[in-house]
Amino acid sequence: MTLDPQLTGNAGLYYTCYHLSLLGWNVMPTARNARGVDIIAYNQDATRKLAIQVKALSKRNPVPLGASLDKVMGDFWVIVNKVTSASPCAFILAPDEVKALAHRGVRDERVSFWLQPTAYDQPSFKEQWRRIGRGEASVSAAP
Repeated sequence: MTLDPQLTGNAGLYYTCYHLSLLGWNVMPTARNARGVDIIAYNQDATRKLAIQVKALSKRNPVPLGASLDKVMGDFWVIVNKVTSASPCAFILAPDEVKALAHRGVRDERVSFWLQPTAYDQPSFKEQWRRIGRGEASVSAAP
């Protein structure tokens, strides 16, 4: 199955929202195609907040990062590939890991950065939702 890139992005975004909800996070997708993070998540008593960037791919492809790594932001990056299959796969990385693993390419004197599948498709990132943690309410000390 082939999807329009916008629909592929939507599928990855809502797949990520689904998983975060199962972990107890309240999730809010941000405005599509706006600069910045794709999801704001907060725990049950709003004492913890996360900003998450989602990259969705229809296949196991490189992730385009742009002409600079300055736009790698948020608390976590979730790369969802194979979104058009019956079993999409998610990879959970910290922004520093994305930057460290990024491949720098030059074509016609233009620089671009990519995250190659061999860099993100690793057991330490694959379906590692535990890296984000649960959205449980904070436990306060009893008086």
